Amino acid sequence: MDTLGSPLPPPAHVAIIMDGNGRWAKARGLPRVAGHRRGGEAVRRAVIAAAELGISYLTLFGFSSENWKRPAHEVDDLMTLLRHYLRGEVAELHRNNVRVRVIGDRERLAPDIVTLIDNTEALTAGNTGLRLSVALSYGGRAEIAGAARRIAEAAMAGMLRPDQIDETVFARYLLTADMPDPDLVIRTSGEQRLSNFLLWQTAYSEFVFIDTLWPDFTKTDLERALSEFHGRERRYGATAGRV
Repeated sequence: MDTLGSPLPPPAHVAIIMDGNGRWAKARGLPRVAGHRRGGEAVRRAVIAAAELGISYLTLFGFSSENWKRPAHEVDDLMTLLRHYLRGEVAELHRNNVRVRVIGDRERLAPDIVTLIDNTEALTAGNTGLRLSVALSYGGRAEIAGAARRIAEAAMAGMLRPDQIDETVFARYLLTADMPDPDLVIRTSGEQRLSNFLLWQTAYSEFVFIDTLWPDFTKTDLERALSEFHGRERRYGATAGRV
């Protein structure tokens, strides 16, 4: 709450690096897929909690470009769970006015998964509630390289002059062009690194690292992260009082 006792507004955009599914399963003597399955339940809780708390944008790091290097059976399990999620959760998300989009390299995903993603995005495109973005087959460096490539193509086509390229123009070529940068990035499981997630967009984000493993993540964890966020002074490179 602020000095007058009014609730502080939530950050507009919260991004979460969902980490700890494997460790959650290992601690219980279960296969890794069990952790991923429980992680899917945590996704459901996080989406509901974000909407209830008034967050406008929620971005979840679901599967990185580096995750393709995992054992084939684990990748297959993850893709199976992804199919299950897209088939089983989308109707509920749509009923709750959630707009869903996926960012990342779709060329590496199976055609049926791409079709499910396309259908999900089309179904929820007109929704006006929480905007949920899921990063799949995503890497921050690849995103930046792709933006640079598209800018070069635009310049070669005479659509853009080199002297017009600045940070604002560059951001328009990113996968998140129509989204505000994250105000808050949360990483679960106690790890403290970005892991190639939204490298450009998080330049001035606040980071909150929590020990909770992702399958155990609840609304209380999100509320605590928001409370810590509200205790920060965001200067954006300026000195206090001059933002």
